[in-house]
Order: sequence, then structure tokens, then C-alpha cells
Amino acid sequence: MSKRIHLACLAPLFFAGAMCANAGTSGSVRLRAPGVLCDRYMCANDKGISRSLTQRYLGKAAAESLFSQGDFSLTEFTFANGIFCDVKERVCRINRYYGENGKRSGAISKKYTALLFGK
Repeated sequence: MSKRIHLACLAPLFFAGAMCANAGTSGSVRLRAPGVLCDRYMCANDKGISRSLTQRYLGKAAAESLFSQGDFSLTEFTFANGIFCDVKERVCRINRYYGENGKRSGAISKKYTALLFGK
């Protein structure tokens, strides 16, 4: 077999292996301490996105990168896995979208609400 055929046969295996190796890591949200959730970009507690917690658990560079993006809501945020949390409502939802009635349409995530707000 030629090199071209070998590469053509191995490429799908390499790609599938790379996808499996990264599965669940880029969008994972982890409990770092009681009431502190972090993804790969930010950390939050029941008061919202926290610069000090982001710096403590993800490093100074991550905190500087996050807070250099300009003004954004610290009390309404979406983690990398798509979970949306609202500090004012004290609830986390499966997504951040609105329904036809103008209210949040995402189902409440009991797991993330409990982890972040202790309900």
C-alpha cells in the first residue's frame, strides 16, 4: 500500500480518537468548593461570576482574559456546557433562551441550581 492509502485509512481513526479524548472536557462544569462552579473560562458562586474565584481556580491569565472583554453581566451567565444561571432568580436552567411568552424557556436544572445556590 502507498503512504496515501495508509494515511487515508488512519485519518478517521485519529480524528475519532481525538474527539473521544476531548469529549466532556471543553464544556464540563466542576464544583471546586461548596457553592463554587467553574468551567474552563470562569468561576461563579451564588453572587455571580467572580474575578477572585476565577483567578484562584483557573489562574491569573484566565481572570484577566475574562474581565478584559468589556462590560458584561456578572449575575446572568452561561457556562461552557450551556447551563444558564441567574443570580437574581437563584436558579440555573438547561439553556438561556426565551419562550414565546417572553419568559425563560429552559427547564430548571435541579443539579446545578443546588450546586450553586444550595436549593
